[in-house]
Amino acid sequence: MKTEKLIVILGPTASGKSALGVKLAKKFNGEIISADSRQVYRGLNLASGKISKREIESVHHFCLDVTSLKNHYTAMQWKKCAESAIRKIVKKNKIPIIIGGTAFYINALINNALIPEVKPNWKLRKELDEKTINELFRLLEKLDPRRAKTIEKDNPRRIIRAIEIVKQTGKPVPEFKPGLRDDFEVLILGVRRSKEKLKNLIAARLKKRLKLGMVNEIKKLRASGTSWKRLEELGLEPRWIARFLQNTISKPEMKSGIIRDSLKFVRHQMSWWKKDNRIRWINSQNSAEKLTKHFLN
Repeated sequence: MKTEKLIVILGPTASGKSALGVKLAKKFNGEIISADSRQVYRGLNLASGKISKREIESVHHFCLDVTSLKNHYTAMQWKKCAESAIRKIVKKNKIPIIIGGTAFYINALINNALIPEVKPNWKLRKELDEKTINELFRLLEKLDPRRAKTIEKDNPRRIIRAIEIVKQTGKPVPEFKPGLRDDFEVLILGVRRSKEKLKNLIAARLKKRLKLGMVNEIKKLRASGTSWKRLEELGLEPRWIARFLQNTISKPEMKSGIIRDSLKFVRHQMSWWKKDNRIRWINSQNSAEKLTKHFLN
């Protein structure tokens, strides 16, 4: 692939990335590639913050709804999906715009990380499934201390996958280093919000999703065969709603748990990005448009 222009919009959860991306896509003839590890799953809509048909505003989106919750979608699978989408978008003489909050996915693409295509080891996974989240994390710390520093500590699915890669390759999970890719010219826009603003946005978004039927969405997924364990693995909204539906917590506890974990997730996201000096941090649509216009000219 020859050198092409590529725009990335990243930032913490609930910061308004999706809406900004649609506006830029419409203004600059772009199409969007989702970089969200939960939005790849069909049926997980409100609980993953997936953009609605109305919000899409006819802008083509790629890498949404690509697999079933019965499967575990890997960063390497997403990277292939994104690269395929980029080729299709460029062929139409449009601008690819990557939008999402999954730092691991975005770094895999723009830094061209060679993630080992390790097949699932079901025997190992069964053994690891019996461990607590703390036991899993301590094991990863021993096997790959560097990856343990950047991984979501309360995401057993990610931790198990990292352990699986290390055990089957005998090597640490590949490290992402800025600037390795030379077939894209990349503009990385980071949406910045104050801590107080983000907390308010997260609370408002939760209220809206609950009103739209997020609890019923998880009920339907459970009724269609998704296990409680699988919902727990997904973290954030699915995890806390699953606990509420099993009557282990109250509705207020569910809400506070989602907000608390969302804020914790924000801190995790920012720890990835604060070390990357390529990111142009913005706090308005106007500044995003100015930077994009300058980049494309």
